[in-house]
Amino acid sequence: MPFINDILKYKSISFVGTEKNTGKTETLNYVLNRLCSFSNINVGLTSIGIDGEKIDQVTKTSKPEITIHPKTIFVTSEQLYSQKEIVSNILSLSNRSTALGKLVYAQAISSGEVLLAGASNTIWLKEVIEEIKSFGAKIVLVDGALSRMSFGSPSITDAMILSTGAALSVNIKTLVRKTSFIYRMTQLEPVEKKLALKLLDIENGIYAIDEKGGIIDLEIPSILMIENHKDKLFTFGSRLFVSGIITDKLILFIKAQKNVKDIEIIIKDFTRIFCTIENIDLFIQKGGKLKVAQSTNLIAITINPTSPSGYNLNSNQLIEELKYQIPIPIYNIKEI
Repeated sequence: MPFINDILKYKSISFVGTEKNTGKTETLNYVLNRLCSFSNINVGLTSIGIDGEKIDQVTKTSKPEITIHPKTIFVTSEQLYSQKEIVSNILSLSNRSTALGKLVYAQAISSGEVLLAGASNTIWLKEVIEEIKSFGAKIVLVDGALSRMSFGSPSITDAMILSTGAALSVNIKTLVRKTSFIYRMTQLEPVEKKLALKLLDIENGIYAIDEKGGIIDLEIPSILMIENHKDKLFTFGSRLFVSGIITDKLILFIKAQKNVKDIEIIIKDFTRIFCTIENIDLFIQKGGKLKVAQSTNLIAITINPTSPSGYNLNSNQLIEELKYQIPIPIYNIKEI
């Protein structure tokens, strides 16, 4: 990846895939290998959940292993640490435990493969990243996962690299459309900083934002019950904050309102969108506004033109069509 020097502008970067087998782990290994070639840079590494398995538990196909290099500071669970294939020094143990034991902070002495396990929630992950930095890591790489994409970047890391490919779709037009949609969602306009700081601390519920920036709990237990509480939804104005995910049910309900042009929906970050492309686009075309409390710094996209079944897309064509719609660096990691 030619822009490795640009990566060093950031203190933390997450790696997220649009689907399993899109090349996320290969991308992480490439960046990790290149960063570790700098003698004056200590690299940190952690993960969301368990990663590094040799066989994908869903597709049963082989997966690239996460390769650790000397001096790399990494975090995994006690149980997985005992399975490591490298020599390393333990730096610290967490006070809290995962299902696989406490988190082990260690520094590699030799090279080899590891299984990683990380923090189980957003707040803890932030703490893990800071702890890794305290041991001397200049940059921390976070191995994310689509099913837990909300851990993967916006409010957690300074930047994100997205992997996409034939595993998402073997139809290039469909693949480009879906990937372009994710890119567009990472570019959603953020709300004012003062309001954003307040909203990021809210864990549950649906709230109204009044004209003075006040945050009012609408006491709606779930967006699934939105129609049962529609009378109170716009009591304090047309600006709403949804602390969890937004679904087609909510978007379709809002889109059907006569004052849709006045309605603004605020979410924490783009990973909270669980709606079809069509419904989001129609909502916006009708004048509805969708904003985020935390914007996302997507700095590059990597592609894997091969599907798990062995189907191969034309790599150059895929990159060109993605570049036509997405104005950031796009690479086939195997051709760099």
